[in-house]
Amino acid sequence: MKANLFFILSLIALTSICDTISQIFLKSTINSLSFNFSWHLIKFFRFILKIMLAPLVWLGLFFSITSLCVWLFVLSKADLNFAFSADSMHYIFIALAAKFFLREKVGWQRWLGILSIIAGIVFVSLS
Repeated sequence: MKANLFFILSLIALTSICDTISQIFLKSTINSLSFNFSWHLIKFFRFILKIMLAPLVWLGLFFSITSLCVWLFVLSKADLNFAFSADSMHYIFIALAAKFFLREKVGWQRWLGILSIIAGIVFVSLS
């Protein structure tokens, strides 16, 4: 049973990592494009075209699809209640990736919340 739990938690971590990579690629792409919102339809479609031609967007979509496939496998092997609770690892990985790759500031309150999430994941895993 412990080996199966470790395997499922590893797959859930893989899902979270793939989602995090996807979000970092998408965020860095959108940050690199300059777009001032306007109701001008031509400008809007040019912006959409820029997004569609950005390689990191396609890599982000690839990692999102990979994450979905792994998640579907996880759902076939684990209870939804457990899997979804353990999937909170997203919060940890996103905060770390935002800090180190996007150079965003992560305040102490957020770190405290992340520590609470880690404790929650541990409690859910043990139950």
